Amino acid sequence: MSQNQLLAIEPIMAEDANLRLNLFRTAPNLLTLLRICLAPFLVAAVLEGHFALGFGLFVAAGLTDALDGTLARMLKQRSQLGEYLDPVADKLLLSTLFLVLTHMGLIPARVTVLVFGRDVGILVVSAILYAAVGRREFIPSLLGKANTLVQVSAVAGVLLYQLTTTSWVAGMCTLLLDATMALTVISGLHYAWTAARRVGAQVANGHAR
Repeated sequence: MSQNQLLAIEPIMAEDANLRLNLFRTAPNLLTLLRICLAPFLVAAVLEGHFALGFGLFVAAGLTDALDGTLARMLKQRSQLGEYLDPVADKLLLSTLFLVLTHMGLIPARVTVLVFGRDVGILVVSAILYAAVGRREFIPSLLGKANTLVQVSAVAGVLLYQLTTTSWVAGMCTLLLDATMALTVISGLHYAWTAARRVGAQVANGHAR
């Protein structure tokens, strides 16, 4: 490659690098990264029995989750990077907390097994979809969003119960954990059904051509 060609490529590479860096610097993505950074501190607080601190950090993480989506819409800063980072941050935080709270005997193992089984199943189906039809975009369903909301509420309820053992908190925890199991199964089956329809439609279109 000649020197002139190298000189022509360098500005393009620099512009591409700046674009990627700017994606990280947007307010919604910074909030998502902050949520990821909170995860180890939150886990450490729970493991050491500092449940008040853990509950406070979890609420803070939930606020960043709500704010990043709101800011993305208000500031028109939606990006593909943010669409990937946001669910990764949610899964990292929730999956880790389910494991930790199950290890501490605060969440039944069956709940965590279902949560992880669904997530692994979705990863497998996503990989199959990508291999079969080259699909990279997976729009979350209402059931998936409801499942995430219930999981967040269940973890918050379990942490709150360590601070106050009143009967209404105990009842709320039981209800939320039952709802988590139900929605985990239902949303997982719905996702598999939706994926099968997409693959079938793609195959049918291919045959039609």
